[in-house]
Amino acid sequence: MSKLGNIMRQAQKMQEKMADMQKELAARTCEASAGGGMVTAAVNGAQEVVSVRIDPSVIDAKDPEMLQDLVVAAVNEGLRRSKQMVSEEMGKLTSGLGVNIPGLF
Repeated sequence: MSKLGNIMRQAQKMQEKMADMQKELAARTCEASAGGGMVTAAVNGAQEVVSVRIDPSVIDAKDPEMLQDLVVAAVNEGLRRSKQMVSEEMGKLTSGLGVNIPGLF
């Protein structure tokens, strides 16, 4: 029974470490830009867009689709970078387990 208790304690510690890591990652941001830096999006580790910066020179009332495309591209790249950051950091945390938990991150 002590083996089971030990496993349960280790699982609880891992859960606490993961919760702490998620809080830490939520405070970190990744930036990505599109259009040569004309649109920049910042995304945190909780996959939330925290800011979007648009250079005024890219705003053209005659071509709103271009601006929309740039915003979408910057946000999607920011999300991709944020997910990669989370995956790498959580991978460091779980590397000692010797298992890959699919869909966890």
